[in-house]
Amino acid sequence: MAEEKSKLYLLKPLAERWPAIKKPKGHVHFRSKIMWTGLMLVLYYILTQVMIYGLAPNTLDMFSGYRAIMAGASGSIVHLGIGPIVTASIILQLFVGAKLIKLDLQDEEDRALYQGVQKVLVVIMILVEALPQVFGYLSPSDAFIHAVGSGTARGLIVLQLLIGGLIVFWMDELISKWGIGSGISLFIAAGVSEAVITGSINWLPYTKGVPMSITNPPVGVIPKTIYLSTHMNLGQLVGGGFEKIFISPPNPVVALIGTIVIFLFVVYAESSRVELPLAHGRVRGARGRYPLRLMYASNIPVILMAALLANLNMFALLFYTRLQNVPLIGHAWWIGKYLPGSTQPVAGGMWYLTRPNGLYSWLFPIIEPSYRGYLYGHAAWQMGLKIIVYTTVFLIGCIFFGKFWIETTNMGPEAVARQIQSSGMQIPGFRRDPRVLKKVLARYIPALTILSSAIVGALAVAANLIGTAGNTTGTGLLLTVGIVIRLYEQIAKEQAVEMHPVLRKFLGME
Repeated sequence: MAEEKSKLYLLKPLAERWPAIKKPKGHVHFRSKIMWTGLMLVLYYILTQVMIYGLAPNTLDMFSGYRAIMAGASGSIVHLGIGPIVTASIILQLFVGAKLIKLDLQDEEDRALYQGVQKVLVVIMILVEALPQVFGYLSPSDAFIHAVGSGTARGLIVLQLLIGGLIVFWMDELISKWGIGSGISLFIAAGVSEAVITGSINWLPYTKGVPMSITNPPVGVIPKTIYLSTHMNLGQLVGGGFEKIFISPPNPVVALIGTIVIFLFVVYAESSRVELPLAHGRVRGARGRYPLRLMYASNIPVILMAALLANLNMFALLFYTRLQNVPLIGHAWWIGKYLPGSTQPVAGGMWYLTRPNGLYSWLFPIIEPSYRGYLYGHAAWQMGLKIIVYTTVFLIGCIFFGKFWIETTNMGPEAVARQIQSSGMQIPGFRRDPRVLKKVLARYIPALTILSSAIVGALAVAANLIGTAGNTTGTGLLLTVGIVIRLYEQIAKEQAVEMHPVLRKFLGME
């Protein structure tokens, strides 16, 4: 029997001794959960303002295009954000899904090992993501190098990124065990919410240090619209003013409209569900319902897919700009071509996998010659092909990660059937047998998993095509709306449990 176990069990002693937040032994009261969640949120905002010591002021952010879903502030001690945590999860999911690592995640021991090894892999991924950035773009300042030496200066920056990454990981773990919801989700929502608010009401001029004018309007959608409308005459408005207000960056009105539409649609989709009737097997008259949401896979597939694309872009940028001597893939334009000082590809395979950023970046370049600069030398049909490729790859990736996520988080038909069975409930008209429950749930859960993963992926792509206030990306906006709704529902559920302790067993909290 021992020979059939995965070779990953060799890491079990290390995983068991790895520093981790202890699980609570009993029920954590609602007030304590709110306190820990709020405390971690405040600490996150504080850490985003703690800048890396000794960093040069003219550094380049490799994750600038994905900053909304990385949940970290550029140049701060939490520069890496949730990237290492999500990347470690992706790697283990791919290896287990491809059967390269033989683990049965339905088995409690295997699942515990999976989670333990993931913690070890997070630290490895912190270093994997920190080292290329420090030796590529997060350069130490000349004064710091003069004081301690080049090698020591870079090593100290890596150490600061390692400390910041570990703090984010432990904060996420603490919220998951002692707080409400997920730390990853909470940090994403915090960063995106800040960007949306500033992108809507920021009255500072677009170019800092330059007086405000028609060519340098306020950054926020609302101040920009008011300023241009009141400072332009009718001829200027007709001659390009309306285009500047509604379509052109920064923060056009179309982006605000897109933000509102996506928000309303996600709220509607999150409230849609299929409810299975339940009855208690022994207590006559005790009935309930088990809700199966339309958005069953939640927003996790989008997080994982966006993080995967962010990492692909990071390595493509490194190979094109820093690792040019690597055979075949060094400075290879067909992988990704980057202009000096930019982190966004302008050609190659990564250009086809880079998100659109509003109507002005893809639709108007196709139909209006004055916007052709956004094509970076490509033909109009190539931009159309890019939208098709990006959408297809993104949706397929979301479906793949959604299906695997459901199986690894005890949300599959078998796990849900066991949960219902243990609560003493059953579906009226069917035998009180977990195998029967599993067959009934198998009619809904796999289909809902694929459908919900495709829906969240399509919503993210649609938001990217339209544009969003604060340039938070469609993925970030979609995640934030879903996260806030789920957090509200989880708070309501926690309050219900406090009022009715008998619900704890049914909800699987004891």
